[in-house]
Amino acid sequence: MKRVQITAASEAGPEDNLLILAEKDGLDRLKSWLSPHEYSYLEQGVSRGTGHFFFARESSAVFVKLLKQDKDDYAAREDARLAGSDMLKELRHYKTDVITIRNGCSTDRSLDFAEGMALGSYQFLKYFSDPSRREKPLREIRIEGSGETLGEINTLLDAVFMTRDLVNEPWSHLNTLQFAGAIGEAGETAGFSVEILEKEQIAALKMGGLLAVNRASTVPPRFCILEWKPADAGNEKPVVLIGKGVVYDTGGLSLKPSDGMDYMKCDMAGAATVVGTMSAVARMHMPLHVIGLIPVTDNKIGENAIAPGDVITMSSGTTVEVVNTDAEGRLILADALHFARQYDPALVIDLATLTGSAVRALGNQAICYMGTASKKTKAELERSGFHTYERLVELPLWREFGDDLKSHIADLKNVGSSNAGMIAAGKFLEHFTKFPWLHLDIAGPAYLRTANGYRTKEGTGIGVRLIYDFLKNFVHE
Repeated sequence: MKRVQITAASEAGPEDNLLILAEKDGLDRLKSWLSPHEYSYLEQGVSRGTGHFFFARESSAVFVKLLKQDKDDYAAREDARLAGSDMLKELRHYKTDVITIRNGCSTDRSLDFAEGMALGSYQFLKYFSDPSRREKPLREIRIEGSGETLGEINTLLDAVFMTRDLVNEPWSHLNTLQFAGAIGEAGETAGFSVEILEKEQIAALKMGGLLAVNRASTVPPRFCILEWKPADAGNEKPVVLIGKGVVYDTGGLSLKPSDGMDYMKCDMAGAATVVGTMSAVARMHMPLHVIGLIPVTDNKIGENAIAPGDVITMSSGTTVEVVNTDAEGRLILADALHFARQYDPALVIDLATLTGSAVRALGNQAICYMGTASKKTKAELERSGFHTYERLVELPLWREFGDDLKSHIADLKNVGSSNAGMIAAGKFLEHFTKFPWLHLDIAGPAYLRTANGYRTKEGTGIGVRLIYDFLKNFVHE
């Protein structure tokens, strides 16, 4: 599917399909744009609680969409995105392929509305025998009188759609080697460098976590190093992004139930988010040195599989008793965190679909996060979370949460008790950090069984808009 484009436009003409954004308290702004009959009908409808209208004209159509008014700017912008996504049903009903948005609100939220519409228009049609029969018609959203540069929003949409595509690809078509190849292709397209370490190099680095998780697989692991370092980078020390890249997770010998396994192609969503973010950063020539680290493997069962009770040695030298083979993500992330030390990073952010407890805690509405970065850095990340409405909730990393990770035969266990499992996972990862660090458990919002507004069913691309926005502000620290 070719992605819908957001473009700037001059004033809509009589041949153009027009979508007017309005507010209940400012309907008089629309008088000069509607006929007396249309305006009268609009007033009557609004008094009855109607929020959207359609007026057929001789050679075009006019849609009117009422937006909610909210004193909270973040909520108002999100309402506009949701309204844009909701408007898609109306446009599809009338087979509208190009629409021009005109602002009739006291505050211009046209770009947010267009963003929600574009994000909600995503479709994954690759494996239908005749995709054209299912493809929805919208192909261009024009914003009337926009003086803004729309290159950034289109670049971000490309990055989110690519991330969604990667997450939605079935394991049959995106195994470890294919995913590593896709990462390399993304680097060539966007302009960041990619180095892919093979199994022999991974073994030389003694990445015991990644090697252990991969033991039952017939497909060897990969460790991908992505880098964007422009000449005008404003940071002496790089920001490192780490993504969990488990292309399929059976749970290993700690086998998942069947109703928890059918969507485990999504267990590389953290890695996909890193690829999408790096692509946006490079394509927008962000003046920031950013490195991405992605350990890639599947987690299968077989005669060589790691077993509960086994002890492995990580690249840091730490020994780990593997109590549960379904807690594999933290093992490969730990090796990546230790690898990141060589860069003396200003900040490390890891993203992972790590724990079911994060889903049980916050559902799909927010990201659980924790870490050792400064309060200022956390505040900036949370601000970006509200700005993009990819919101975060900080959880504590109190030392007592690490008590359950103590093993009687090794330095650590890979799981603790069943309580606060997302924090125990964070405490495990913290052991391998010697730098400012943030851990984002995106298990809830990264993959949806049903669509949630402009967050489409299955892969949502969560984190791309959030981390990109955060990095933009990081440049100016």
